[in-house]
Parts: sequence; C-alpha cells; structure tokens
Amino acid sequence: MKSKSNFNKVNSDNSFSRSRRLKSFIFLVSCMLIGVYPHFFSKKPPVFAIYVTSFIVLIYGVWVLSKNIKLSNNVCDNNEFLNDIPTLDILVAARDEQNVIARLVERLVSLDYPSEKLKIYIIDDGSVDNTPNILKKLSQKYERLNIISRSKNDGGGKSGALNHALQFISGEWVFILDADAQLKNDTLQRVLSFAQNGSWSAVQLRKSVINTSKNFLTTCQGIEMAMDAYFQVGRLYSAGISELRGNGQLVRKDILLNCGSFNENTVTDDLDLSLRLILSQSKIGIFWDPPVMEEAVEDIFALFRQRQRWAEGGLQRFFDYGRELILSKLTFIQKFDLTYFFILQYALPIIALVDLIICIVFYKSPVYWPVSLTAFTLSASASWFGCHKKHEGPVLPNNSIKMSLYLFYLSHWFIVIPLVTLKMSIFPKKIIWKKTTHLG
Repeated sequence: MKSKSNFNKVNSDNSFSRSRRLKSFIFLVSCMLIGVYPHFFSKKPPVFAIYVTSFIVLIYGVWVLSKNIKLSNNVCDNNEFLNDIPTLDILVAARDEQNVIARLVERLVSLDYPSEKLKIYIIDDGSVDNTPNILKKLSQKYERLNIISRSKNDGGGKSGALNHALQFISGEWVFILDADAQLKNDTLQRVLSFAQNGSWSAVQLRKSVINTSKNFLTTCQGIEMAMDAYFQVGRLYSAGISELRGNGQLVRKDILLNCGSFNENTVTDDLDLSLRLILSQSKIGIFWDPPVMEEAVEDIFALFRQRQRWAEGGLQRFFDYGRELILSKLTFIQKFDLTYFFILQYALPIIALVDLIICIVFYKSPVYWPVSLTAFTLSASASWFGCHKKHEGPVLPNNSIKMSLYLFYLSHWFIVIPLVTLKMSIFPKKIIWKKTTHLG
C-alpha cells in the first residue's frame, strides 16, 4: 500500500503530465495552423509580415552577437578573492560511469584550491556496473573524497541525486559537474573570483568538446557549443538573460535552496533551474575561459536521444512557468529576449517543417523561408565568431568546409523539435532520465 506522501507525489506527477500534454497540444496545433494558413486560408500570402518578422529577427540577433566584441575573456583581479576564499562543494551525480569516474576523481583532487575550503561529493546513483567498487577504492586513497550512495529505485534522476546530496554539504557555493567533465588546474580559483567580482548568483562555464576530432558529429557538436556560448554571452549583456547548461554550473547554495533546489519533475534540471533563477531576479554569469571540457556523443542514435531530452526539457520549462513569466516583473527586453528565442528554437522548426511538407505535397512555394534563412544566418555567424574567438581548451573547428557542413547538421533540430512536441502532445509523460553514455 502506498504511503500518503507517495500518493501525493504520484498525483502531482500526473497533474504535471496532463498540464504539459494539453499545453503541448495547443502549442503544436497553433504552430501547424500558422504554417498552413498562408497556403490555404489566405488569398494573398502575408509577404510583408514575413519580411518584417525576418528583419526584427535579424536586427535583434545582430545586436545580441555584437555584445561579444568588446568583452574580455573573464580577466579579473584575484587579490580580493585570495583574501576571502569561499568554501566550495563539488557535486557529481554518477550512474554507471566506470569508464570515466576514476579520471574525474583524479582530476578533482588535483585542482588548485585550498583543501580546507573544498569538499568533493560523488553520488553513486544506483550504479550496476563497476562504479561503486572504483569509488570505494578512490575514497580510501583520497581523504576529501566523499561518496554518497542511492538506490537505483530512489527516483528523481540526476535532480533527485543532487537534492539528496544537498543535505550533506555545507559550502557557500555548489559546483555541479558531469562524470565526463575535465577542468584545468586553476579553473576553480578563476571562476570563483569571477563569480564574486561580478556578484553573480550562478555562473555557467563555457562547454567545450574534448573529442572534437573524432568524427563529423563530434566536430559539429564542438562548433555548436561555441555557438551556444557566443549567443549566451550576447544575451547576457544585451538583455540580462542567460542559462545554465548542466555540466560546469556554479551556484550559490543559499540562492539554490531559495529557488527550490532541483526540480525532479523535469528531464533537464539545468534549464528548469535557469528559468527559476531568472524569475527570482538572480543573475547568471557566463564564464568563457577556461571552459569545462566534456565528451560529445559519437553516433547519430545517441545524438537524437540526447537532443530529444534537451528539446523536451526546454519545452517543459516554458509550459510550467509560462504564466509566471508573463506576470513577472521582468523588464520588457528580458521578456522580449525569452519570447524571441522561444519562437526561434521551438516554434519556427514546426512552422518551417509544415511549410516544407505543404510545398512538397501540393507543389506550392515556401512562405516562411526568409525567417528560416535569417535564423540560419545568425547561427552561422555565431558559430564562426565563437570558433574564432580567443579561447583556452581544446581547438575549435574553424575550417570553412566544416562550418558549411555544420549548417546542414543544425537542421536536425527541425526534425527533433516537431517530433518531441508531437510525442508530448499525445502520450502521457512518465519522467525518465536517459543518461548519455560516456566512453572515456
């Protein structure tokens, strides 16, 4: 027989699922109608409106990207920081990470940070491979390594593991890493100094791919991360909007607790937390150098599994907090920025796909191509500038041929977003965290 608390949790999960399914359906139908309307319900396609929309997309996008030009690469004075070094807890949720966990621990214990100020916690989240045995041996070797164990059936995925660990930590700052993360020796000192000097509530390190040269997919993911970071920096200094990316995220513990910790009813804890931080007027800084390095997935099937989870989590947060965003005290430019990127990331792929299908089936001319072309142009520009910006860490691809092929790679989002939205609209959602396999 279920306990009352479990019964309430099940009801809460079902409520989340029903609400998201309805909102997904409304969003999907709305985008499809927008895609269909010019072809069948309008005597004259709204050409002027399309071009005006494209112009607005272009102008704001260029303004966002331009904010990167005069910014330095996180150079700051360490003197004040060295006089008041904060306490820091590193948290890593690890499930079946036997290929990379030893390398991560060896890296963490060798980081340049005062030992009395730093504690390392690895959460063994119900691993069924050799991860528990590896961690046991490492904990005997390193005194400041703390192992927290959970059952595989404890639930909550990565969010649940991190929430469980919060009861054991006492540091002023929490640094969240994935099991495949790699850092430079001085990363902690530099990012904490940046966080304190900038009075940030949270900081996201730029993510960089360690296996960029493995194949075409990993090369494209390396470019994509540079593009994302370039956009993030621009959004931060144009509208005050930026987001966490899961791996390499630094958060003040008191701010994290005040925001409700990690949401166990979402598949992307980082995106969900980002939106709650934004709503609470907490500032998220973007730290360009040094980056947090991680593995890119190496095959198309793993890529689509990963991107479906990202797309679903991205939509979930807007469906969950949409009302709060509309009624919030965010500035006009902040609301505009969130709306702008929501439309480009989630609405445009569905509208453009419907437009394309109609063109192919009924031999009609596409209508929304100017908006799609503008979005691709901005993405290409952010990718080129991001890869050519001075940086530390792995070499970023900047070959012209690779950059051109990368735009073809980006089109996978025009398949992933519609597919995920359709699935969210039809099927009741059972929260399942599909981890990315790290090969080491």
